[in-house]
Amino acid sequence: MFHIDYKKIRMIKENIFLIVVGALTLLATLPLFHIVFSIVSKGLSTVMESGLPFITETFSNGGIGPAIVGTLILTITATAIGVPLAFLAGAYAYEFPNSFIGKSTKILLQIMLEFPTILVGTFIAGIVVFPMGSYSLLAGALALAMILMPYVAVYTEEAMAEIPKIYKEGGYALGCTRAQVIFKVITKMAKKGILTGLLIGIAKVSGETAPLLYTAGGLYESYPNSLFEPVGSLPLLIYSLVQSPSPEDHKMAWGAALVMVIIFLGIFIPIRYSLKKDIKI
Repeated sequence: MFHIDYKKIRMIKENIFLIVVGALTLLATLPLFHIVFSIVSKGLSTVMESGLPFITETFSNGGIGPAIVGTLILTITATAIGVPLAFLAGAYAYEFPNSFIGKSTKILLQIMLEFPTILVGTFIAGIVVFPMGSYSLLAGALALAMILMPYVAVYTEEAMAEIPKIYKEGGYALGCTRAQVIFKVITKMAKKGILTGLLIGIAKVSGETAPLLYTAGGLYESYPNSLFEPVGSLPLLIYSLVQSPSPEDHKMAWGAALVMVIIFLGIFIPIRYSLKKDIKI
């Protein structure tokens, strides 16, 4: 009599499933590895050929120093402007989820997540750049802050909502005020989710180009020294260089792309590592 080995069939199905999932995962991540490989292979030669001046000198001297500094200043300024407002918006949506303002805030934040960033640039241009009569670091930072805010706010609200209510009730039972419960109890317990949103928001704005076209203007012959003057950035410089027919400009664009990848990997990897270590403790 023919005997069916169901255990063997299950093992075969499981192995087929793992192979299919592994193949699809590799297929999904292959473009990312290809991008990183292309940037490293094509940008490394440019950086090695030019040496340290490529990072410190101005554009006319074959360097991208002002663009590096501009990117860092824009990101830091946008974070300083957007994070406090975004955190308060997320905390309000968490604490008053059934109020009209709370519901409206959540809907608006979800819309802003998918809002075209180039429209943010035109909006800031209309209310800041045109009245001032010039591009500026302030306008660029405000545009990036508007793009960063929904990520931080949404992750803040969701991270706080995942904290069991028993901790909130325990805080009230100990005589804490609403503000103390939110900022000293819930925020500390939701720190991992909030910081994840912050990192995603920073990663998003640090690579933005479209809103800066109408706000920052670009400055590559000198380092930025005022909030009210134009400023350059690596994404904006790369965009300008790839428009040029010159092979030399294309080489510089690859080098700038490699520098940008190195800078932000150097920032994000230690932060993520320290965050995971802190959570384990």
